[in-house]
Amino acid sequence: MLRLYATVWAWVLAYDWAEQTARELPKMARFIFITGGVVSSLGKGLASAALGSLLQARGYSVRLRKLDPYLNVDPGTMSPFEHGEVFITDDGAETDLDLGHYERFTGVPARMTDSVSSGRIYSNVLERERRGDYLGKTIQVVPHVTNEIKDFISIGEDEVDFMLCEIGGTVGDIEGLPFFEAIRQFSHDKPRGQCIFMHLTLLPYLAASGELKTKPTQHSVKELQSIGIAPDILVCRSEQPIPEKEREKIALFCNVRKEAVVAAYDLKSIYEAPLAYHREGLDQAVLDAFGIAPAPRPDLSKWDDVADRIYNADGEVNIAIVGKYTQLEDAYKSVKEALTHGGLANKVKVNVKWVDSEVFDNGDAAPYLEGFHAILVPGGFGERGTEGKIKAAQFARERKVPYLGICLGMQMAVIEAARNAAGLTTAGSEEFDHEAGEKRFEPVVYHLKEWVQGNATVRRKETDDKGGTMRLGAYNATLAEGSKVAQVYGSTAIEERHRHRYEVDTKYREQLEACGLQFSGMSPDGRLPEIVEWKDHPWFIGVQFHPELKSKPFDPHPLFKDFVRAAVEASRLV
Repeated sequence: MLRLYATVWAWVLAYDWAEQTARELPKMARFIFITGGVVSSLGKGLASAALGSLLQARGYSVRLRKLDPYLNVDPGTMSPFEHGEVFITDDGAETDLDLGHYERFTGVPARMTDSVSSGRIYSNVLERERRGDYLGKTIQVVPHVTNEIKDFISIGEDEVDFMLCEIGGTVGDIEGLPFFEAIRQFSHDKPRGQCIFMHLTLLPYLAASGELKTKPTQHSVKELQSIGIAPDILVCRSEQPIPEKEREKIALFCNVRKEAVVAAYDLKSIYEAPLAYHREGLDQAVLDAFGIAPAPRPDLSKWDDVADRIYNADGEVNIAIVGKYTQLEDAYKSVKEALTHGGLANKVKVNVKWVDSEVFDNGDAAPYLEGFHAILVPGGFGERGTEGKIKAAQFARERKVPYLGICLGMQMAVIEAARNAAGLTTAGSEEFDHEAGEKRFEPVVYHLKEWVQGNATVRRKETDDKGGTMRLGAYNATLAEGSKVAQVYGSTAIEERHRHRYEVDTKYREQLEACGLQFSGMSPDGRLPEIVEWKDHPWFIGVQFHPELKSKPFDPHPLFKDFVRAAVEASRLV
């Protein structure tokens, strides 16, 4: 009996040692390259983010990157209708919205080095050629462009256990060929077993025949193999359960193990994705592909809590987002997700209604805004739809409806206060005068030409290129003692991310504060207004920064958490 106990105890110790060894990977990243096929918008970004969170749940450190094939240097000057929102990092990079998914699921702050486009790659190569770095050689896609891509992928590889790199677009796109060639070369350069490929495809369901069709997936994998990449894992989007027979067929014809064919079904909430992918064995398939065994046990308790809050909400609130890009919800992706996070924190479902601010530019806002428990006016650029946003701020102020104004939403609230409370009837923004080429407004909001960033002074002109010339990235702010925002944050010192080139002019501060609009948050040097709030209002706050960018389902941003709480309180008064 003692011998049996000793044997069992030895097994336990051996398993614990093996698990600890599996956790403590050598100081070099394993690379996971995520590609897509068949059609776009299958959810590569979500799959990458969910996989990153699952690897974290097993005790590993991760970093996620996005490689986009378009020729724009970055999405900063692209229309929201073209590309959705621009996600801003702490270090001031204007990046793809998928980086928002990465941060929301993993909590790892994205960096400038986590997003690159073909435009940036080619720009770097051409700058080096002009400097003479290539010593007069003929510049070619291979090796110069592919080497630039590989150098980008390698940045910080000794910092984490896993580096997940998502390639934008679909296999076969002509724009993406340099990236596919680069990751093929990269995996060849690294030791065997340090890189794997995960391919996301579609299994369409034909109702007429009642079948899931595997042929599109087969063709997509064949296209990938033709450029020298053999996927290790297939993630198959499907509206229907994948029968065992179809899994075996996919595995056979695509040359992957059956266990590496992972189903990705439609979900009620994107925050179910980590649990859903875990049930389907995605994280286990990844560890198996790297030969990491035995696999450390995952701790999914925080995602279980998120799922519980989604499915067992205690009520619901209706919130209007009054914006100018409402035809494409991705234009306000982080705002919508941050409201969801605020709902999770208050255990309520947030019903978002998109309201086009242009609809009541020249009319009454009340018919469109009555009945909502709160109003949010997000950021934006240009004059179109701004009069509607000003009327939304006026409606919220006069009707005592909770209001959150973000960036342009704060500026419109200040203009509304100046016009209707401080008597500055011609109050407006220098941005709109600049567009019209004439002076029509008293510039309560003006073009910022100089500010301090870190230890340096930044100067900008209105004639500068549009890309990357705004106040971008993380800046500190000091909150007034006893203010609403200081209570919400639980602190008088905060740091938030910015993206704008126009500021509220402090020369009107005394007039506005005399009417009750408090400048409750300022830059540390006291020059730039960061937050305003109405003292006599239940919840009316405008912020110059973008708090939605730092909100997460398991760590909601304080402003959104309290904004939804205020909406819940308002719903009880209706």
